[in-house]
Amino acid sequence: MSAALVYPQLTSGALAQFPLRKQVSYRTVVIQAADGSSVKYADSTGGRTEWELQYSGLTDAELASLAAFHVAAEGTLNGFTFVDPCGNLAAWSEDLQNAVWQTAPRLTLTAGVPDVCGGAGAWTVSNSGAGPQSILQTINAPSSYVYSFSVWIRSATASAVTLILGGERSDCVIGPEWQRLSLTWGDAQTGSVTFGVETGASTSIDVFGFQVEAQGRSSGYRPSQNGGVYEGARLADDTLGFTTEQPNRHSATVRIVYADHL
Repeated sequence: MSAALVYPQLTSGALAQFPLRKQVSYRTVVIQAADGSSVKYADSTGGRTEWELQYSGLTDAELASLAAFHVAAEGTLNGFTFVDPCGNLAAWSEDLQNAVWQTAPRLTLTAGVPDVCGGAGAWTVSNSGAGPQSILQTINAPSSYVYSFSVWIRSATASAVTLILGGERSDCVIGPEWQRLSLTWGDAQTGSVTFGVETGASTSIDVFGFQVEAQGRSSGYRPSQNGGVYEGARLADDTLGFTTEQPNRHSATVRIVYADHL
């Protein structure tokens, strides 16, 4: 990973608490001509994303972790890796033919399958091989976090599939009805997280809604393209303010910013 610092998770395995605020801004470039006319175009490298994380009920240990991180980052000076608590960390969750996916050679992918949400975003994954085959994705996220991986799966006949998340594997039996399967994993130091599905020989399954989150349980599905790992994020404040409400209970607000052009 390009950033040595990683924003800390809480002891609950969550990165944030509710309420939290996320704001995304885009920049438009305007070229003014001598005759008074102008040309406008979107500046794809000028985006800016901001988060405001409001914490309450922090333990002494959690507050100390945030304070130590603030010191290590030297306030707004140093960049770090931040995992979006509002986002799906999987990239291109509904385009399994995108280059971010590693597809085993004996798998055939068919798009346009009716999905559980009433659209046509699901895929049929067919294994013509004589052994297990997998479709996987690796994201450059802190593997020391706790993660939850979830995906909707079904099969015309009873079939066995295996969910993969980092160093964990979970064998599941599926049938003709959509099931949302999930797997939780964390506590390694590899600097990346690999997730996906493995299917048995000569089987065909439908899949939809690959999602990875930096928390202990899965939430509602959110389609994604670029994923939610931000390397080079920065704190928006040079000091960490907090309030002690009672022994071992504190509140604090942390603001984080990520700019594409910095």
